[in-house]
Amino acid sequence: MKLRNSFLLLAVMPLAGCRGAPQINLLGSFFPAWMVSVGIGIGGTLLLHQVFVRAKLEPHLGLLPLVYFCLWVLLTLASWLMFFRV
Repeated sequence: MKLRNSFLLLAVMPLAGCRGAPQINLLGSFFPAWMVSVGIGIGGTLLLHQVFVRAKLEPHLGLLPLVYFCLWVLLTLASWLMFFRV
């Protein structure tokens, strides 16, 4: 009996930190916060692409798909940490 209760406690313990996903109210509709972070990452990458083109830095960046993908990931995760870290 005691062993069974111990296994039950161990099975339920990881659920102690669970809670709902972070959501934000945007124009009366709740969106998952990660969607907003992805949008910020895409918008920031497009903006920085224009900066790189106008500054004539884009030919010197190397593999452009890899550079822009990494830039998108950086901006997405940074915006998540800045705005939605709890």
